[in-house]
Amino acid sequence: MNLITVISLPFTRHAGWKELQQRRPSIPLLAWAIVLPMSLLPPLMLYYAGTHHGDDFANGFGDRPWHYITIILLVAELLTFFVMGWLIHAVVNSSRHLTIDYHDAYLLAALAPLPLWSSAVVLVIPSLLLNALAVVVALGISISLVYHGLQALCQRQDEDVETMAATHTIMAAGVLAWGLLMALVWAL
Repeated sequence: MNLITVISLPFTRHAGWKELQQRRPSIPLLAWAIVLPMSLLPPLMLYYAGTHHGDDFANGFGDRPWHYITIILLVAELLTFFVMGWLIHAVVNSSRHLTIDYHDAYLLAALAPLPLWSSAVVLVIPSLLLNALAVVVALGISISLVYHGLQALCQRQDEDVETMAATHTIMAAGVLAWGLLMALVWAL
């Protein structure tokens, strides 16, 4: 699969999805090859921003125990992959016209947070506004990735309304988990 195909995944249900589905990487392979390396990026970048930018980023930002915060963040990200795979499977299969198997649910759970994890690179710049903008854009791309992934990976009867409803439920749970995690990080 080439880079153009990977970049087009959030924008179409056709390009690349069936190829990924046919490759059928195992759930442990998804966890080791995609989730673990990419979920290291936000904690590392947050640690960098906290220890190098300090209060230039936000008041009180440099005084946080970043070594503890980043470990908690990494563990939470890894656990979230397994919970989101289960959630995608449960939400989709609870609808009347959509079904997805566990493998495809975990494939989507591994791919959906990639834009959010990648947005952490912007933490090299000590601008809260720029970082917030990067997260919002990444969240939009993640939502699109989930929607088009569900369109491509689900066995369905052309029910886009149910696909949208499943996407909303999945992303609402993901955003809620992410918000709770960010609140925990900020409270430490």
